[in-house]
Amino acid sequence: MAQNKVTQDRTAGDGTVTMEDLAKIAGVSSITVSRALRDSPLVTEKTREKIRKIAAEQGYRFNISARNLRMRRSYSVAVVVEMTPVKGRPMSDPYPLELLGGITQELTTSGYSVVLTSKQLLDTAPVQGADGLILLGQGSHGEAVRALQATNLPLVVWGAPEADGSYVVVGSDNAKGGASAAERFLELGRRKLVFVGDVDHAEVEKRCAGFVDALSGRATVHILRPKAFTFEAGFDCVNALLKKKGGRNCDGLFAASDSLAMGAIRALTEAGLRVPDDISVIGYDDTPGAASFVPPLTSVHQYLRDGGVLLAKKMLAMIEGQPDVRSEMLPTTLIARHT
Repeated sequence: MAQNKVTQDRTAGDGTVTMEDLAKIAGVSSITVSRALRDSPLVTEKTREKIRKIAAEQGYRFNISARNLRMRRSYSVAVVVEMTPVKGRPMSDPYPLELLGGITQELTTSGYSVVLTSKQLLDTAPVQGADGLILLGQGSHGEAVRALQATNLPLVVWGAPEADGSYVVVGSDNAKGGASAAERFLELGRRKLVFVGDVDHAEVEKRCAGFVDALSGRATVHILRPKAFTFEAGFDCVNALLKKKGGRNCDGLFAASDSLAMGAIRALTEAGLRVPDDISVIGYDDTPGAASFVPPLTSVHQYLRDGGVLLAKKMLAMIEGQPDVRSEMLPTTLIARHT
């Protein structure tokens, strides 16, 4: 027998059914009803089905706007991508997509919507109305972070931790990632090395520092600083190096991204140098294209999807006002292939 339909709303007094009414009928808490109606996996399928059935019988309609107004929340988080999409590095690049996949998985499970935007659109209503911001990339000299800090919204950043700890960061252990590349070159007997990457970016600076420190003076390092992270940037800067006197003497190259490494390999092969016979190359990110590249690219793997989940968990903790939300670094793994 179906339950009698509730006809009085204790809050509104307008005859509508409230979430509290459904909770009383179902014999559960209001938060369980809320989660069930949002298909949260935190509630069993049996309980979700029971609550959905009761809601249908009672004529309940889940009013998201009213819920958000009552809670003084938008139940949305804006994900700001620092990178400017260009031909050689589109928004479909695995770097933002894998992070975004982890973020979306965690936030939607908790009943939050995700607003994807860029740092150029911070003054738009969806961003200004968000409960918090997740920034993917700190920008050159941290300029993207400073722009988002000005909003005074809860902020979590994917990148490298700052010495003053002024904001919460989730990222890879870039110093150890750089060190693993150095150790690989030393094992291979490579001693005249090149680092390719814009060290004005905190993550890249950590990769370079870890690389140089791990060498402990056992090899020389020449640093190239292209301003982009693209195939073309890698090709151009290495091509220019090879045209200089002594530029062909290097026997190992470590690039701050796989795209830079692939461009570097193209420049090297067009100059008649064999990879890895004449020069070994290591990239960073271990993108899907690294394994299928010819020759298959040795690269430092980042656990980006796990990073996205962790970014979202830190953000939810901050929104809920949990104390002592701290920065956290994920490990990296060198994936040795043919280069």
